[in-house]
Amino acid sequence: MSRAAPTPTPSRVVHHAEAVAWLLHRGRLDGCSVVTSLPDVSEVPALDLAAWTRWFEETAALVIGAVPDEGVAVFFQSDIKRAGAWIDKGALVQRAAERAGARLLFHKIVCRKPPGTVTFGRAGYSHLLAYSRGVRPRPERATADVLADAGFMPGTKAMGVSACLDACRFVLLQTTTRTVVDPFCGYGTVLAVANAVGLEAIGVDLSARMCRKARMLTVDPSAL
Repeated sequence: MSRAAPTPTPSRVVHHAEAVAWLLHRGRLDGCSVVTSLPDVSEVPALDLAAWTRWFEETAALVIGAVPDEGVAVFFQSDIKRAGAWIDKGALVQRAAERAGARLLFHKIVCRKPPGTVTFGRAGYSHLLAYSRGVRPRPERATADVLADAGFMPGTKAMGVSACLDACRFVLLQTTTRTVVDPFCGYGTVLAVANAVGLEAIGVDLSARMCRKARMLTVDPSAL
């Protein structure tokens, strides 16, 4: 009696590189979708708030522009407060998408803290936004607009497993792309979840230490 061939393990490649330079060199990410979280102003100390805001919009537009028409660009972003005023990162990404000619497919709210929690400086929620030029989602495959729990986060600013799962399942079920790219991969949560649901994964990070972590992090598919 013949046995079925084992299912190949999805690949994961992590590049130690600066994300913007890597994206510019790579060009169009054929066959790929992007799931990522752009760095906060506190993570780019060389830029003041105004310069970071310009950089954020330009980089978000670069990410969206690199995704092919059949793919999606998904952003996980948390609002922050600076000098007593809130910085709406969802609005920054939306402006970038308009420049890149992409449509907003969904805008979800992900609770980083339990509802009712008072926070200072960093919102207790995150935006989960998806954009595309060509994808038309099937309504019967829609998921909740509010995720009550972001899920396990390997770091305080990491993207939670539950949020990653929602984004990666959207890629799997609503697009024909089968590789997820995270150009700011950090701990590699997006990459690990993508692999767990059967998608190939490519990560980029400026930190060699984070690249090592991103190559090693795993998520048990049976726990999803």
